[in-house]
Amino acid sequence: MNYDTLKPLATQLGYPYVVDGVNADDLHDYRPGIQAAKERGARSPLAEVGVSKAEVRQLSQQLGLSWWDKPAQPCLSSRFPYGEEITVAKLQRVGRGEIYLRKLGWQNLRVRSIGDTARIELPAEKIKEFVLTCDLQAIVATFQRFGFLYVTIDLEGYRSGKLNQVLNQEALAIN
Repeated sequence: MNYDTLKPLATQLGYPYVVDGVNADDLHDYRPGIQAAKERGARSPLAEVGVSKAEVRQLSQQLGLSWWDKPAQPCLSSRFPYGEEITVAKLQRVGRGEIYLRKLGWQNLRVRSIGDTARIELPAEKIKEFVLTCDLQAIVATFQRFGFLYVTIDLEGYRSGKLNQVLNQEALAIN
């Protein structure tokens, strides 16, 4: 749910704010959704007091929460390049792709959607294992059933915030 959906509910229930789980580390990367939520009045208490992602994990473990070490799950809209129209169907095919690969045992990954292409990002040290142990034809066929025409593997490997590279290149071109 987004802020525009939650704010009326919060007001109805007597809550003055909608809060999110943004932490201090999230502020060190370009995240347009954070700014959009802030402009709509959302609060980020963890970030406001400087709590980092590592501290969230540590506190969660101390509280006995079973998900304390679960991999980050940012919004699926972060899987698309800036400027590409995002639709429910595109979000669903990315989500299905990631769920499928996780069921195959691959946990730390992203499926990026670039037009009709699915770009699978895994940690660089896992790419060789992926190629040698997976039924690549089955993966391609499955992703095509999800709505992608092409399926690729990013040889550079997974890195959080990777789609922001284009912003850095644009800034260099301007200067």
